[in-house]
Amino acid sequence: MRVRWALEEVGQPYHVRLLTFKAMKEPAHLALHPFGQIPTYEEGDLALFESGAIVFHIAERHAGLLPDDANARARSIAWMFAALNTVEPPIFDRALASIFERDEPWYEQRLRALEDSIRQRLEQLSGRLGDADWLDGAFSAGDLLMVSVLLRLKGSGLLDEYPNLSAYVARGEARPAYKRAFDAQLAVFIAASTG
Repeated sequence: MRVRWALEEVGQPYHVRLLTFKAMKEPAHLALHPFGQIPTYEEGDLALFESGAIVFHIAERHAGLLPDDANARARSIAWMFAALNTVEPPIFDRALASIFERDEPWYEQRLRALEDSIRQRLEQLSGRLGDADWLDGAFSAGDLLMVSVLLRLKGSGLLDEYPNLSAYVARGEARPAYKRAFDAQLAVFIAASTG
């Protein structure tokens, strides 16, 4: 979804190749992604993996996701790293715990610890965002990745505790490029569930 959104933001056409879990572990895919995961991105003779690296590549090659000013550009890139390396890990761990650890006797304690960690990050992010629309001036790749990370909290109630972050995510979801990417992604899920 992150890669789709980035491509939609910069107006670049793309083709999606769907894979089965089995195909993700086969040599052809492992040549593109050594860990057998998705997404991958191919452009000419370039093959990339990791959504953050792919979004960064798209942002560097096409106008619209990184500011022209060198300092603003550097800050946007810092926000990209912050989204993936600082904010996302406890959110992702919470999602995994909710799936794989729910029946463990220590699940509630683990969940509280993870949610405390998430709240700490959200409090810091909320304070930094304040009443601004975006993290550092105009919408950038940093916002694209941060919004995509925060979307993982939908339905948890955690994001609702920070009205400015809820509004921030809503602004991201309201972007026409996000809507196009979401609709395209949803069509894949619908086709997969009916096919």
